[in-house]
Amino acid sequence: MRWSKAFIPTLREDPSEAETVSHKFLLRAGMIRKVASGIYNFLPLGFKALKKIENIVRKEMDASGALEILMPIVQPAELWIETGRWHAYGKELLRFKDRKEHDFCLGPTHEEVVTEIVRRDVKSYKDLPLILYQIAVKFRDEIRPRFGLMRAREFIMKDAYSFDADWEGLEKSYQKMYETYCRIFTCCGLKFKAVEAHTGAIGGDVSHEFMVLAETGEDTIAFCEKCGYASNVELTPAISSEKYFPEEEKPLEKVYTPGVRTAKEVADFLGLSVSKITKTLIYILDEKEPFAVCLRGDHEINEVKLEKLFPGKRIRMATEDEVFNIVGANVGFIGPKDLKIKVIADKALEGYPNFVIGANEDEYHFLNANLGSTFKPDLIADLRKATFGDLCPNCKELLQFIRGIEVGHIFKLGTKYSEAMKARFLDRDGQMKPFIMGCYGIGVSRILAATIEQNHDQDGIIFPWQIAPFQISILYLKENFKDKAEFLYEELSKIWDVILDDREDERPGVKFKDLDLIGVPIQIILGKRFETSQEVEIKIRKTGERKFVTLGKVVEFIKDFENEKI
Repeated sequence: MRWSKAFIPTLREDPSEAETVSHKFLLRAGMIRKVASGIYNFLPLGFKALKKIENIVRKEMDASGALEILMPIVQPAELWIETGRWHAYGKELLRFKDRKEHDFCLGPTHEEVVTEIVRRDVKSYKDLPLILYQIAVKFRDEIRPRFGLMRAREFIMKDAYSFDADWEGLEKSYQKMYETYCRIFTCCGLKFKAVEAHTGAIGGDVSHEFMVLAETGEDTIAFCEKCGYASNVELTPAISSEKYFPEEEKPLEKVYTPGVRTAKEVADFLGLSVSKITKTLIYILDEKEPFAVCLRGDHEINEVKLEKLFPGKRIRMATEDEVFNIVGANVGFIGPKDLKIKVIADKALEGYPNFVIGANEDEYHFLNANLGSTFKPDLIADLRKATFGDLCPNCKELLQFIRGIEVGHIFKLGTKYSEAMKARFLDRDGQMKPFIMGCYGIGVSRILAATIEQNHDQDGIIFPWQIAPFQISILYLKENFKDKAEFLYEELSKIWDVILDDREDERPGVKFKDLDLIGVPIQIILGKRFETSQEVEIKIRKTGERKFVTLGKVVEFIKDFENEKI
């Protein structure tokens, strides 16, 4: 591709709408443009990178034995009603009626549709195992789409579904997809971790997330360097290494605490550590039953763990008005003592002496509260997020924490959908049984954004070789070098994706900035040295290194770079 014939509308300044690194550089590099909130056009450069990611995904999925299909984004309500998700899914499911007043939705996921395919045409265990996949557009009506492609409403996803005759077969299919995903992300040139994860709205019993490691990641990963344990912090058991020193219980004392509400404000006012303050949070179960959760002020509630205490039910935090109506005091002064609702205490409060709780009266707290004597919770459970100082659940070494971006998620669904939709097959014994299912998703367009979050500097994107829209750029600084540059472009284009910057109306400095911005891994420059020694300058975008080689050695140099010999 010659730059003069390309459509790469780069921007000099950071767009005001951009909140993240990837969003900023995708816009500045002319890869995407916004159509509406959370909905984007992919321009040629972005689409080219996207297709390279798709090709890697497709190649590895095909190699695994999975079969590609294409399912419609528009789905009838009847299928979702069968599984109970039509009403349970929430407002992220964009529902609408056609001209005949029939209910439809834009598919955020395709479990129902693919199960319908299989229940119609797969009748015997002899047709199993079966893995079907697609690479297609999805739509989720996110309440707050943000961060560009990271949390868009319309996005491109690879979703796969396995159908097996028994649980042993599901284990094999799950392991096959796990290994396939590892190959996919490795082939994309990404640093990643596979971690244990929450199954969420998709359902099932076991799941793993695949996280691209990046400081800007929304998720936190807990991992153990010794035994290899890794999980999303949402799922990590909180096992403290902290030992509480024995301390005699002191008399409960009510104190005046005017104008202080947060744990830190209370701690500062009383001259105590934040860990000695507790916070009591009020939640609503299924929109009718309030309950309280009590934990240390320096700990953070883990709502995934809380949800697991109430399987199949919805929970949400109460509003400030609801809290006042339930307790008779404002947020910030709530405590577990004498509450007329169910109280759940975090395990970290066991054996923790003489802490502070709200008095359920505005402007007052209690000093020297103790679990058991001051209040007796209805339940004690692990409710907090694991943090520094907590131990690995497997080997009890200290956990480490890093940030990550979810780009893939695999689930063992079991019979959740096949039972609900009466999708059955005839087994070896002549009995009708439900299919045992698995679900495997990759955010293809999200990989593009996550790649940039992991690979960038202040000047722009640093694309991995495997998914760079253009792997090589050629730039000549004098008009009499043009013929040699054209020759080099023709030769290299036979093997790689090359862009020749032949713009005549731009200064070299602008060209260099554009090439850095769009993330070309190798830049070949015909400059002063070419005039004197016939050597081209090769700049390696990732490291900034500059090498000088003769024209005859360029192909060999690039092949060595591609094979990671340089």
